[in-house]
Amino acid sequence: MTSLIQEAQQVLMHTYNPFPINLVSGDGCYVKDSNGREYLDFLSGIAVNSLGYNHPGFNEAVDNQLHRIIHYSNLFLNEQQIDLAKKLINNSSFDKAFFCNSGTEAVESALKLAKKFGKAKKNGAWKIIAMNQSFHGRTSGSLSLTGQIKYQHSFLPLLPGVVFARFNDFDDLKQKMDPDTCAVILEPIQGEGGIHPADKKYLEKVRDLCTVEKAALIFDEVQCGMGRTGTLFAHEHFGVYPDIIALAKGLGGGLPIGAILSTKEFDLFEPGDHAATFGGNPLVCSGARAVLHELIDNNLLETIRESGSYMKERLEQISQNYSFVKEIRGLGFMLGMEVNIPAADIVSSCREEGLLLVTAGPSVVRFVPPLITGKNEIDKAIHILNSVLEKLQKKACL
Repeated sequence: MTSLIQEAQQVLMHTYNPFPINLVSGDGCYVKDSNGREYLDFLSGIAVNSLGYNHPGFNEAVDNQLHRIIHYSNLFLNEQQIDLAKKLINNSSFDKAFFCNSGTEAVESALKLAKKFGKAKKNGAWKIIAMNQSFHGRTSGSLSLTGQIKYQHSFLPLLPGVVFARFNDFDDLKQKMDPDTCAVILEPIQGEGGIHPADKKYLEKVRDLCTVEKAALIFDEVQCGMGRTGTLFAHEHFGVYPDIIALAKGLGGGLPIGAILSTKEFDLFEPGDHAATFGGNPLVCSGARAVLHELIDNNLLETIRESGSYMKERLEQISQNYSFVKEIRGLGFMLGMEVNIPAADIVSSCREEGLLLVTAGPSVVRFVPPLITGKNEIDKAIHILNSVLEKLQKKACL
């Protein structure tokens, strides 16, 4: 392993500090490393591997397409892409779809669409209101919308015209809305910012304000969408519907795909406005269709709601035993445990015990397991976590 780490350091740019594990295979909710050690995965590629690993329906769909045709450009009709768009539209409040390759590209697409809307429908309006502690991606446009200076400071100046408001503070947002505002963008559940759900009344007021001010309401559901909260889209929990939504991560089940969906009023792109060479190619669309089939047609959403509720209850139960656990929050299989000790210490200790987790900032442990996770896996994860927390508490008392 040491030699592999050294090789990585020699040839790869230092954009990550990877865990010292070389994962080589997976099955269900478990992965194995090159030494044959098995881990229970409650990270799932950071909320990406919706159906876990080696899922038969997903594998069959992708394998069938792999042996037909992988890519042939959006210059041609694409039946797989059309079918995927129909599935998304028929199960949502949206009317049109555009496919790209990632979450940050989806946000970029939504940003461009909002700016075109402002130019065409609102006297050239061009400003965007985004939220503090948000995360929307790492390209220059999406990074400009990310309300965390730690990600931005090395790349300033960024896109002009972005104004930040306090999340869940409607008065602050309303004060910052002006005639030049073409859009408001927010995550219904902030992910990288620490697993913070929006308040329902707040979202309702934001929706009404955007309607009155003729500003596009954009929801970034890259992490919280695609069944992760127990509904196909996170905003369904709140009964608030945006004009544009950005999707990625779990949509492809591990394959790289992003998308935006919009209502008819925002169907403004024309040939030459925007494109993605690899976006929505037949291979990735076959995987995404398999994910949606499981979520919608095989009732996986109901299972997520039940298992997610069970996991939250178990986390709340054990958290009562530890003074350094402040709060359990989130929905479905997107949960966070806020602590007043370094969250990374908990994550690394769990990894040593065979449970893979990730942080969401310095003080939050994030739980985003595969959407197929059941009570047996939850019980095992809770057992490992409880053991780790107990050891950390004893260590703190020494």
